[in-house]
Amino acid sequence: MSAEKMESSFHLTVEAIQLLQNALESSFFDSYVETIENFIDHYQVRVIDGVPDEATVARLQTIYEELKAVSLTAEEKRKLAQLLLLKGGQTERLQANHQLTPDSLGFLFVYLIEQLTNADDTTQILDLSVGMGNLLLTVLLNLQLANRQVEGTGVDIDETLLAIAAATSEWTQAPMHLFHQDGLQDLLIEPMDIAISDLPVGYYPQDEKASQFISAAPEGHSYAHHLLMEQAMNYVKPDGFGIFLVPSNFLETEQSDYLKKWLKEKVYLQGMIQLPDELFKQAQSRKSILLLQNKGEMSQQASEVLVVKLASLKEPKNITKLFEQFAAWKAANL
Repeated sequence: MSAEKMESSFHLTVEAIQLLQNALESSFFDSYVETIENFIDHYQVRVIDGVPDEATVARLQTIYEELKAVSLTAEEKRKLAQLLLLKGGQTERLQANHQLTPDSLGFLFVYLIEQLTNADDTTQILDLSVGMGNLLLTVLLNLQLANRQVEGTGVDIDETLLAIAAATSEWTQAPMHLFHQDGLQDLLIEPMDIAISDLPVGYYPQDEKASQFISAAPEGHSYAHHLLMEQAMNYVKPDGFGIFLVPSNFLETEQSDYLKKWLKEKVYLQGMIQLPDELFKQAQSRKSILLLQNKGEMSQQASEVLVVKLASLKEPKNITKLFEQFAAWKAANL
């Protein structure tokens, strides 16, 4: 779709969301969900007890007719949804852990999954902190564009974030199943081929539950991102992989010894891609992509752990160099 059509669709949809926001006296994000659900319902405005009023309904229907005439692919719908949610984030305060994962990082996840999985098999992908769903949707829809068969499972405890993910996934017809649950509780899901996540950084308040994990701190609250990594890999098949966005200093914190214990006992730390400094305003907020593999009959610790520093995402040559380094490392180690 042309940039002009994307821009027009964006402005029309923002107007529609804001009309509903005023009529329903709701948040931008709740009105986003209502708007997308209306799109799914054949672009019909849902009216309950006379709300929205007739004038608002008339304007919404006019907008909907214009939007209905624009043909969007599933990936274009996802990109439009991302722009809308970024717009909402400008007016409504979001926790740092609730921010959308940028497409530039999502596409790196897509590449890594392509390299680590069999193109002829259906790949089952798990995200235990799915949030608004942008990372998992980016992965699923772009793997589909590459003619891969995929299925995604997302878990999140935040009802609003999950509602957003559910609306967008249904609108894009992504093969994604969602569960409203604390990702650290017991999950009724089948073993997955790969786990991904932009892990929320912070402390997990339930110390009794945390104590069941190897990576838990013996006293006080444990790091949630450590526990979620361990939990995710518990639901990945033997020899399967985990790709996680983590703080770059994850091996240097006061709780890193507990994480290292789990890493040594249960998985292979196969690689780490340090993301460009330009993506982060402060040094302490820098992140890396961590590559883990479950132990199994077909896996072993790489003779040389992949450690790459990505200089920038702005120049294609840097991405090409990363892909070449990864391909060479994979050929030598996996």
